[in-house]
Amino acid sequence: MKRFEMNDLKKNACIHFIGIGGISMSGLAHVALSKGYRVTGSDRAKSDITHRLENEGAVIYEGHDAKNIGDAELVVHTAAVKDDNPEMIEAKARGIRLIDRAEFLGALMKEYHHAVGVAGTHGKTTTTSMLAHALIGAGVDPTVSIGGELDLIGGNIHCGRSDLFVTEACEYTNSFLKFFPTVALITNIEEDHLDFFTGIEMIRDSFSQFAELTRGIGKVVAYGEDENIRLALKDSDLDIVTYGISDSNDYYAENIVYHAGYPSFDVCKNGKKLCSVSLNVPGDHNILNALATIAVCEILGVPAPEAAKGLKTFKGTHRRFEKKGFVNGAVVLDDYAHHPTEIKATLKAAKAFPHDRIICIFQPHTYSRTRTLWDEFLTAFDDTDELIITHIYAAREKPDGVTTAEKLAEAIAERGLNVRYMDDFADIEEYIKKDAREGDIVFTMGAGDVTNIGSAITE
Repeated sequence: MKRFEMNDLKKNACIHFIGIGGISMSGLAHVALSKGYRVTGSDRAKSDITHRLENEGAVIYEGHDAKNIGDAELVVHTAAVKDDNPEMIEAKARGIRLIDRAEFLGALMKEYHHAVGVAGTHGKTTTTSMLAHALIGAGVDPTVSIGGELDLIGGNIHCGRSDLFVTEACEYTNSFLKFFPTVALITNIEEDHLDFFTGIEMIRDSFSQFAELTRGIGKVVAYGEDENIRLALKDSDLDIVTYGISDSNDYYAENIVYHAGYPSFDVCKNGKKLCSVSLNVPGDHNILNALATIAVCEILGVPAPEAAKGLKTFKGTHRRFEKKGFVNGAVVLDDYAHHPTEIKATLKAAKAFPHDRIICIFQPHTYSRTRTLWDEFLTAFDDTDELIITHIYAAREKPDGVTTAEKLAEAIAERGLNVRYMDDFADIEEYIKKDAREGDIVFTMGAGDVTNIGSAITE
């Protein structure tokens, strides 16, 4: 079947979203509303996200029922929605066009003159958020879709008035291959989502295909010091712009200094200083994210000094090194890190701050990720003074009968780290209330519901 395009719909057509309460789907629904379409949607329960959509004119149904489809001309669903969903069955029975979230997002991107897809194993949400700050700060009004919540735009979506669209581009199930980027940004490539990909070779091939989407219409912006990116783009004749710390890249950093844990540096290009950047987010990884942002902004016609002004206002997105409050004088931070590389980068950034101890509460995310990256997890927490591991957040998976968080804790303990396994969140909360003291940094870390612990202990 021909790929869906927005002009396939009549003016004022109704679009129905199954799973509209998800952060990505809700963002797409907001864009559809801003373009004059009528929007309906359903989810298991209503939330602040769906209430915001209702305030903008969407009709939201609690629970799934065939009658919810109404007079929809298009039905959009998430990957989590199964074929036995009554709304999916009804749409098929009535011959209504049915597409997944990625195809709809790709169709939206095609409506803009410039469309930036921010891809990579790590850093997508932060870099997309940095781009939002840099572009909006420079007077550009892009439409932005983020996989997290950003205070600048009051949530995860901003419906701008310019002909520019910026979105995260996730590689899972090759969904980003349905996109139409004129700028494809690749922050890094590592093994992840191994419940779908067979290994790093398949992952590199997926990113190579993503880069190919820009052929003849745009550019690839890539971290030039990532070996897997180099292999993915090897022998490519695409228009590629690189960034990194080394001056072998098109954009690179010089004179890096840290002030109370936050980096400042000069951005250079081809031996010439373009601007100075002072960040209000910590970590070496955010220097790279900022360099990527500057490179993309220049491609879009925003001068580096203007982009740098916007970057200075960026103080992070929710669940990325987010300060939740204090417990017994210890600062409580929450972070989405759930891959060993992300964990190491976050803990390394924390070490740059004055502290007595770093206490980390980690919730593994999915059995497949825990199993396939087991050896990497064993060394990911070396910068902690005390580690608490809790039960695995299963997400879409069932237990495999082998991989457990208890065994992970035992294996890490064999390396000499101070680690314990605690299953119940209430027990963890009580332990932290007794153990934490002034001068400590307490992290809740992971992509599941471990974030709730931070909220509970700081109330």
